[in-house]
Amino acid sequence: MTKGNFGSKGWTPERLGSLKGKTFVITGANSGAGFEASRAFLSRGAGVVMLNRSTAKSEAAIAALREEFGETADVTFVKMDLAELASVRAAAGELLRKTPRIDALICNAAIAQVPRQNLTVDGFESQLGVNHFGHFLLCGLLFERIEASRGRIVVVGSNAYKMGLKRIKFEDMNFDHNYTAWNAYAQSKLAQMVFGYELQRRVQAAGKAVTVQVCHPGASRTNLLKDTASTFNKIVWAILAPIIAQSAEKGAWPEVMCAAEENVATETLYGPTKRAETVGPVDACPLDPCALDRDAAAKLWTISEQKTSLTWSV
Repeated sequence: MTKGNFGSKGWTPERLGSLKGKTFVITGANSGAGFEASRAFLSRGAGVVMLNRSTAKSEAAIAALREEFGETADVTFVKMDLAELASVRAAAGELLRKTPRIDALICNAAIAQVPRQNLTVDGFESQLGVNHFGHFLLCGLLFERIEASRGRIVVVGSNAYKMGLKRIKFEDMNFDHNYTAWNAYAQSKLAQMVFGYELQRRVQAAGKAVTVQVCHPGASRTNLLKDTASTFNKIVWAILAPIIAQSAEKGAWPEVMCAAEENVATETLYGPTKRAETVGPVDACPLDPCALDRDAAAKLWTISEQKTSLTWSV
């Protein structure tokens, strides 16, 4: 049993002090947990840079945030599609030109339950491409700026990591054989988390001034399945979500905590702790050993560098 660190109510944004002068970069921030995390940071005086695919949705999100926090609210947007490595490189370049400090990069964006195998323009199974490879490249390109800011990288995983095959299918990462939406999604989230803990270990070994944390949102009422899931899964989730899921605001608490809370631990997964870690107080959760597999981590790191053409010597 994992021991709690934040009392019976778990971690809440009430623990946050002023974040004035800090800048938080969030992928997939125009709705759901990413949007709610933006609200939390802006409410404490921080600046937020959203990395989103849609210009129209981003402009609408920014308008809503400025209506809530005032026209001077420091929230901006850089267009980026995690499914295209060229887009990630372009967005990282623009961000580095415009953003002198990055106190935390939150890898929040994800796609889920893609019903049929779909490959990105770079040839990756779409969930693995968006959820892992796109974020791996982004983290590498922004790492020096984050370190110069003594900042953090937050990997937003999912409880799906310990479901499905519970391993990375190195012999067939694209699921060219026996593709299922669930197994491919589970692999993509496991890959993210294996990467997060490997980066955590490498940063510590190298004495770098970066904190790396891994969290999960539990079951939250977000738009995660809206664009990609099958019609059946969308219908099932529409029925179940009001019953079993928490609000998107609470779903954002783990990533806000990992980005801004001082008292965080290594080799720890933070998220809701009740009802099979789907809802409830945010704290440390049981962590399946598959996320800490060092052999898999080393292999995934090498493949990720090759696939993204990124040499990352952290």
